[in-house]
Amino acid sequence: MTVTHEVTNQAPPLTGFSAADEPALLEALRREGGAWGEAEVVELGALAGSAEVQDQAHWAEQQPPRLHTHDRYGHRVDEVEFHPAWHQLMTTAVEHGLHAAPWTDRRAGAHLVRAAKFYVWSQAEAGHGCPISMTYAAVPALRAAPELAARYEPLLAARAYDFGLRAPLSKRGLIAGMSMTEKQGGSDVRANTTAAVPTGDGSYRLTGHKWFTSAPMSDVFLALAQTPEGLTCFLVPRVLPDGSRNGMRLLRLKDKLGNRSNASSEIEYEDAVAWPVGEPGRGVRTIVEMVNMTRLDCVLGSAAGMRAGLRQALHHTAHRRAFGRELDRQPLMRAVLTDLAVESEAATVLGMRLAAAVDRSGAGDAGEAALRRLALAAGKYWVCKRGSGHAAEALECLGGNGYVEDSGMPRLYREAPLLSIWEGSGNVAALDVLRALTREPAALDAYFAEVDAAAGTDRRLDAAVAGLRKLLGSLGDPERAQLMARSLAERLALVLQGALLVRHSTPAVADAFCASRLDGEWGHAFGTLPPGVDHAAVLGRARTGADAG
Repeated sequence: MTVTHEVTNQAPPLTGFSAADEPALLEALRREGGAWGEAEVVELGALAGSAEVQDQAHWAEQQPPRLHTHDRYGHRVDEVEFHPAWHQLMTTAVEHGLHAAPWTDRRAGAHLVRAAKFYVWSQAEAGHGCPISMTYAAVPALRAAPELAARYEPLLAARAYDFGLRAPLSKRGLIAGMSMTEKQGGSDVRANTTAAVPTGDGSYRLTGHKWFTSAPMSDVFLALAQTPEGLTCFLVPRVLPDGSRNGMRLLRLKDKLGNRSNASSEIEYEDAVAWPVGEPGRGVRTIVEMVNMTRLDCVLGSAAGMRAGLRQALHHTAHRRAFGRELDRQPLMRAVLTDLAVESEAATVLGMRLAAAVDRSGAGDAGEAALRRLALAAGKYWVCKRGSGHAAEALECLGGNGYVEDSGMPRLYREAPLLSIWEGSGNVAALDVLRALTREPAALDAYFAEVDAAAGTDRRLDAAVAGLRKLLGSLGDPERAQLMARSLAERLALVLQGALLVRHSTPAVADAFCASRLDGEWGHAFGTLPPGVDHAAVLGRARTGADAG
């Protein structure tokens, strides 16, 4: 072999690391009441960074699901075939309780621990997180129908992944999907035209076209359809109790921008059997609980993507040399890496705080419930928006190496926009911030109670809080408020992130965040931090567990 085939100046494979080896994550877990689950989080984080799981993620993406509408004889089957790697990823997620297990776990901090595990495991492969997240989110909505919840919730929470088309109540564990979006409405689900006709025995028959139904191989779905009373939520099984197929026809799988591992579909209900969940005509109110829980996972998923991208950037630049020294020793590259690290930690600390609010609100804390209501909408808007830019900059740190599929960076880049779109894109989340402020005044009180816990510790944070109060006072009429909704959501999220970092992170990270995000000493791209930032301290904290291999 000639000398031209020698490989030099390339980073070694990034494997054998732990996705849980991150100070910001573990500190939040202990601080917010989840220390009892740390060993489980660490175990799953090490698994996420293993060569075996990275191989599973590769094959799940490289061999996407295939739709089989009919069998060889012409019988309608509507089945989705997956590579075995997909099932291995799903099995691990379910066995570790990333789906609905926290709903039946009485320990304080169960949702927080689950959030930490979802965060580290999502860094292995994001696509299978969709059905995991929807199963998690289905339980609080299903509780609007206590009889159905009594039968289905134990199976939704069971730590058994039991794939296959069989009657749900005959299985060891269930996965839930969501079927809301229609062609004519998108996020405006009140415009849905799927019709539900009562049969007289308590069930309904659904007929209609759903434009986007993720994870169509799930066992049960929460769907919205119009009844005589108005839009209503329903539980729709894929297989009926007698073992026959329900009238749910898979028309096609979507060719998506993001992950290829998960199946997203267009379906038709043809006289499908369904049972009502919640009051007839109150479907939006019922499904809101599911939407809120998936929004939490959008924040966690975006934070996980940032951490995964940062890890890749740190690893590559530590091993790649240019102009006589490693890239991460070059001042300008250090500025970019520092900025990416600050953004990543701000997203992580906010996601974990929101998960803690889920636990506390479930235990009856009204203040935490109010905080969750406003902060989750603002956090979903901002953190998920930041995900795409962060992925692009992390990819650019790898240069041409990051632009090829083998690096894994294109997968990360393609996935990032999904989390900003899923369950309501930017405008929907921003308008929900306004809705929370208008309809639930206690939410703003709870928000400022959280932020004011950091009062007096950083002058830039104090000034940002004062500016936010002024902005809230200037909203005026509804049209002006709507025009300012994005600015407001952004400011709410940034101020909360700043307060959390000032209280709980290291001085270097908090200083860099407040100087750039709150005090305006920042450009329009990553790597434009002001002078005086302690790059060594920020990067030293971020490097923990990030430069294995």
